[in-house]
Amino acid sequence: MSKVQEDHILITKAVSAWYQHYGVGWDEHASSFLCDVAIELYAKGCRSGEMLAATLISDYVGIAGTRVNAPSSGAVH
Repeated sequence: MSKVQEDHILITKAVSAWYQHYGVGWDEHASSFLCDVAIELYAKGCRSGEMLAATLISDYVGIAGTRVNAPSSGAVH
Protein backbone atom coordinates (compact mmCIF):
# COMPACT_ATOMS: atom_id res chain seq x y z
CA MET A 1 0.00 0.00 0.00
CA SER A 2 1.35 3.43 -0.91
CA LYS A 3 1.86 6.27 1.57
CA VAL A 4 -0.92 8.24 -0.15
CA GLN A 5 -3.33 5.32 0.29
CA GLU A 6 -2.35 4.98 3.96
CA ASP A 7 -2.92 8.70 4.51
CA HIS A 8 -6.29 8.51 2.77
CA ILE A 9 -7.36 5.64 5.03
CA LEU A 10 -6.18 7.52 8.13
CA ILE A 11 -8.26 10.58 7.24
CA THR A 12 -11.27 8.49 6.20
CA LYS A 13 -11.20 6.62 9.53
CA ALA A 14 -10.99 9.89 11.48
CA VAL A 15 -14.01 11.32 9.67
CA SER A 16 -15.89 8.02 10.09
CA ALA A 17 -15.15 8.14 13.83
CA TRP A 18 -16.73 11.62 13.95
CA TYR A 19 -19.89 10.29 12.28
CA GLN A 20 -19.99 7.30 14.61
CA HIS A 21 -19.47 9.45 17.69
CA TYR A 22 -22.32 11.83 16.85
CA GLY A 23 -24.59 9.14 15.38
CA VAL A 24 -25.53 11.25 12.37
CA GLY A 25 -26.13 10.16 8.80
CA TRP A 26 -23.76 10.94 5.96
CA ASP A 27 -23.81 14.57 4.85
CA GLU A 28 -21.90 15.71 1.77
CA HIS A 29 -21.10 19.17 3.13
CA ALA A 30 -20.00 17.85 6.53
CA SER A 31 -17.83 15.16 4.93
CA SER A 32 -16.10 17.65 2.66
CA PHE A 33 -15.56 20.07 5.54
CA LEU A 34 -14.25 17.40 7.94
CA CYS A 35 -11.91 15.93 5.32
CA ASP A 36 -10.51 19.40 4.60
CA VAL A 37 -9.94 20.00 8.32
CA ALA A 38 -8.35 16.56 8.77
CA ILE A 39 -6.02 17.16 5.81
CA GLU A 40 -5.02 20.53 7.28
CA LEU A 41 -4.36 18.96 10.70
CA TYR A 42 -2.35 16.21 9.04
CA ALA A 43 -0.29 18.76 7.12
CA LYS A 44 0.43 20.53 10.42
CA GLY A 45 1.88 17.33 11.86
CA CYS A 46 -1.05 15.47 13.41
CA ARG A 47 -0.23 11.93 12.20
CA SER A 48 -2.26 9.84 14.65
CA GLY A 49 -5.68 8.67 13.52
CA GLU A 50 -6.89 8.77 17.11
CA MET A 51 -5.71 12.36 17.53
CA LEU A 52 -7.29 13.43 14.23
CA ALA A 53 -10.61 11.85 15.26
CA ALA A 54 -10.47 13.32 18.77
CA THR A 55 -9.78 16.80 17.39
CA LEU A 56 -12.63 16.59 14.88
CA ILE A 57 -15.01 15.33 17.57
CA SER A 58 -14.06 17.98 20.12
CA ASP A 59 -13.86 20.94 17.75
CA TYR A 60 -16.87 20.28 15.47
CA VAL A 61 -19.92 19.26 17.50
CA GLY A 62 -22.51 17.58 15.30
CA ILE A 63 -23.63 18.62 11.85
CA ALA A 64 -24.16 22.23 12.96
CA GLY A 65 -20.48 22.44 13.91
CA THR A 66 -19.44 21.68 10.35
CA ARG A 67 -21.22 24.66 8.87
CA VAL A 68 -18.83 27.46 7.90
CA ASN A 69 -20.83 30.19 9.58
CA ALA A 70 -21.56 28.14 12.72
CA PRO A 71 -20.26 29.79 15.88
CA SER A 72 -17.06 28.26 17.21
CA SER A 73 -16.87 27.06 20.77
CA GLY A 74 -14.78 30.15 21.55
CA ALA A 75 -17.54 32.43 20.34
CA VAL A 76 -20.25 30.98 22.56
CA HIS A 77 -20.93 33.20 25.58
